Amino acid sequence: MSLLFRRGIASVTELKKASKVVCIGRNYADHVTELNNTRPNQPFFFLKPASSILPPGAGPVIRPRGVELHYEVELAMVIGKRVKDLEASDEKGALDAIESYALSIDMTARNAQNEAKKKGLPWSIAKGFDTFLPVSNIISKTAIPDPHNAELYLTVNNEHRQADSTELMLFRIPRILSDISKVMTLEKGDIVLTGTPKGVGPVVPGDVMRAGIKVGGKELEEGKIEVAVEESTSTYEFRET
Repeated sequence: MSLLFRRGIASVTELKKASKVVCIGRNYADHVTELNNTRPNQPFFFLKPASSILPPGAGPVIRPRGVELHYEVELAMVIGKRVKDLEASDEKGALDAIESYALSIDMTARNAQNEAKKKGLPWSIAKGFDTFLPVSNIISKTAIPDPHNAELYLTVNNEHRQADSTELMLFRIPRILSDISKVMTLEKGDIVLTGTPKGVGPVVPGDVMRAGIKVGGKELEEGKIEVAVEESTSTYEFRET
């Protein structure tokens, strides 16, 4: 095992110590349409617990019983310093606040989320199960010189499901970090997910997801994710509230 690989694993393990994972929703127009959602007038965000983070090689994604499990590939930012009251016009300040990147898959209990949206309930159950955030190894900032110009993809059993550019984000990173930091202070080590493009859909036990990121047409080795889905052996079963 190379020293570089060991460092990557250690860094990813540190992600589980994040004080919070902030996720931007509805940040790609076609994804908003495919789920029959309303396009937001400002960045819309929610939280996932750090306990949902699944580092590379740490095991499968576990589908709880009664859950319709969906994948959502996203570019993740790892925050490198304290950010509070950042102005959206401060592009340099926003990009300087990013320590590194990672690829992530925001796993979602879609039936739980749909019920929550219908009844005005929180999304914590839909987004918060253990293993519901597979991440890649850490990607250096130099590998992604422009986070608004990278290609994300996800396959299920080698069939392409998602493939789009981050240039399609409705709200760019300075606006995202500005809006978050005016509500809650971002601390060093926090993680921000930037939204998912179109093509989200279900996975079931036995499926294998593979995801990656390309910059300038070249795939980043450290940004690859390969993770299987298995059924939970817990007695928990999701039921409508």
